[in-house]
Amino acid sequence: MGLKEKIKSNERIKKLVHWSILIPKQTRPRLWIKWFVNPFYHKKGKGAIVRPRTRMDVVPWNKFELGEDSTIEDFSAINNGVGPVIIGDRTKIGLSNTIIGPVTIGNDIRLAQNITLSGLNHNYEDINLPIHVQGVSTSPIIIEDNSWIGANVVVVAGVTIGKHCIVAAGSIVTKDIPPYSVAVGNPARVLKQYNHQTKAWEKLPNK
Repeated sequence: MGLKEKIKSNERIKKLVHWSILIPKQTRPRLWIKWFVNPFYHKKGKGAIVRPRTRMDVVPWNKFELGEDSTIEDFSAINNGVGPVIIGDRTKIGLSNTIIGPVTIGNDIRLAQNITLSGLNHNYEDINLPIHVQGVSTSPIIIEDNSWIGANVVVVAGVTIGKHCIVAAGSIVTKDIPPYSVAVGNPARVLKQYNHQTKAWEKLPNK
């Protein structure tokens, strides 16, 4: 049995390791994890930038990757505590974005400001218990290459946004959006799609 499996199988050791990594009652890793552990576990491509006022709540037991020439702007929050956060090449994460894994963001993506991508949901089955003690469930969010997400968009767990999509500002994305689509609204719906035969964006019928 490897070290990782031994820790997982012993509840006492597991709690001690967890305490040593995360500040109690918070989701923030301790400074020694940020300085001496994460740099060896997480990948940061050439030319990638994380602005100094970004809140990086990343832990070593899940992946965090930032591709080449990608940027995470100030006042954003990145959290991989319950699932990996993987960001591709030449992707720009705008001001004040919140990204909670599991989330995969492709190459050449543009996220505007105040966007929330959360692959996490809090469980709520027993009304006699507080929500925060009932655990969480996760479902991956995927944003494929060359898409643009407008300001104040919310993308919920389990959604895939296809390549070459535009999601209008203020939209709430609750279902998958097919590639080459323009979506808008709450809940977001597809208004236009690119027609490869006519080489034009065409409005869908009854939209």
